[in-house]
Amino acid sequence: MTRVVISGTGLYQPSEVITNAELVEAFNAYVALHNERNAAAIAAGEATALEPSSVEFIEKASGIKQRYVLDKAGVLDPTRMFPRFAERSDDQLSLMAEIAVDAAKKALAAAGKTGADVDMVLCSAANMQRAYPAMAVEIQAALGAGGFGFDMNVACSSATFGIEQAVNAVKAGTARCVLMVNPEITSAHLEWRDRDCHFIFGDVCTAVVVEAADTATSEDCWEVLGTKLATQFSSNIRNNFGFMNRCEDSDPEARDKTFRQEGRKVFKEVVPMAAAHIAAHLRSLQYEPTQVRRFWLHQANLGMNQLVIKKLVGSEAQAGDDVAPLILDRFANTASAGSIIAFHEHRADLQPGDLGVICSFGAGYSIGSVIVRRLQASA
Repeated sequence: MTRVVISGTGLYQPSEVITNAELVEAFNAYVALHNERNAAAIAAGEATALEPSSVEFIEKASGIKQRYVLDKAGVLDPTRMFPRFAERSDDQLSLMAEIAVDAAKKALAAAGKTGADVDMVLCSAANMQRAYPAMAVEIQAALGAGGFGFDMNVACSSATFGIEQAVNAVKAGTARCVLMVNPEITSAHLEWRDRDCHFIFGDVCTAVVVEAADTATSEDCWEVLGTKLATQFSSNIRNNFGFMNRCEDSDPEARDKTFRQEGRKVFKEVVPMAAAHIAAHLRSLQYEPTQVRRFWLHQANLGMNQLVIKKLVGSEAQAGDDVAPLILDRFANTASAGSIIAFHEHRADLQPGDLGVICSFGAGYSIGSVIVRRLQASA
């Protein structure tokens, strides 16, 4: 049977950072403007006054301290409160493809590959810039890759679901070298004017190279021992923006056209599902959670990760320490890219033979886990 490895990862992060203090200042200015404009309706009981946010509220609710974004000015403009991107012509590389190519080139370099070595491209992300042509095909062309490409969307689990498709393709012989990219421009779908979620997301792109072990030349290879995916329908995380909105004569600015969630329900329902999923996956391969050297978990909420780790390996381990490193505080929630950023930044110290789990969970509900083992450099 073909042994499959992850032989390289890459990360693109924007140059612009928004701290919690900056975000709160802009949000509270928006709240003041809104309440002033609607003062009469609020006084008459026909509208509800918006409440200000605070740095303390954000950090207690999420553990997030800052986020990277592609456009800071638009988000922090109290009269706008969302990014401002320049429209590009059809003959220009699209924004999503641009950041994907950046991360892809870094992943390919780490794997000792070039675009010409790639014969399958997956663009797997929570949102796509357009319906067609597929983002993956544009990225494929920009890299000079062969074979084929297609897009996937499983919200925050898109990366782990994408890795399984890549692994299966290599095992089946339909591809030799797969590039899986996760361009997450989450700032464009976040409702920055909603106190309950205005702090959650940040922009990044991650990339992963998946290939057969016998073709890998990288000094840093991770054998994929198994993948496991699960979905269970829920509307507790939802975004109704889509191409049929105009046919429904619905308001394109309506609240349901951007990210929204029932946060407490998500926390209560997803944490036990994720912990049970990981434990069952490990045991199917004859491992116990306590044998795992490191967990690279989805980076959505500090409290969620703390509880998942507690359920898996006991109260002595904490999310954020050596067992389950966090990148959430610096990057915020980056949708499908979060667990890949954690893997990208926190694996160099592991030894050959060490076991790790990459896991994501999110809207759907969806849960994906990838169990990996570090190989000797000569493998």
